[in-house]
Amino acid sequence: MIIRLIPIKETEKEKFIKDLQSAFEVAVIKEYGKQDEEAIPRKDIEDSINAKGVETFNISLNNEIVGGVAIAINEKTLHNSLELFFIKENYQSKGIGLSVWKAVEKKYPNTKVWETVTPYFEKRNIHFYVNRCGFKIVEFFNPYHKDDNIDNMQENNAIGQDYFFRFEKEMK
Repeated sequence: MIIRLIPIKETEKEKFIKDLQSAFEVAVIKEYGKQDEEAIPRKDIEDSINAKGVETFNISLNNEIVGGVAIAINEKTLHNSLELFFIKENYQSKGIGLSVWKAVEKKYPNTKVWETVTPYFEKRNIHFYVNRCGFKIVEFFNPYHKDDNIDNMQENNAIGQDYFFRFEKEMK
């Protein structure tokens, strides 16, 4: 299995966004049924991939694009964030995600702490981060314990926006 992280070009952003939305739509449909809203609003994705310090990659498996990842790098603190991560539906449950995560860790060996968030209903993601990648759940955002970044998503009608887990992985 040859995994490569290929920086996306400006001309590839549209496909990246659509592929990410399609990958996340599967879990939304499973949990809530077909929705009129986007699984992840376009504006949220654009804000993430265009943010300062974010590096966005297509994931290539044997020269075929099978997903994508966006990573926020903080050179000062070395507390880095997994902003977006998806594997296309046809390639899920084949060990690709874990191989990609290992490639990300290898690419950023000076990272002290990795952080990410995922909606509470994304049980596959929770399993992946905790049981496969070694993250720990460190915070649960909900209507009684809000996060400003997640509150901003409410303006864009993100599905499942009221309940999120925050994960961290301390590197040795």
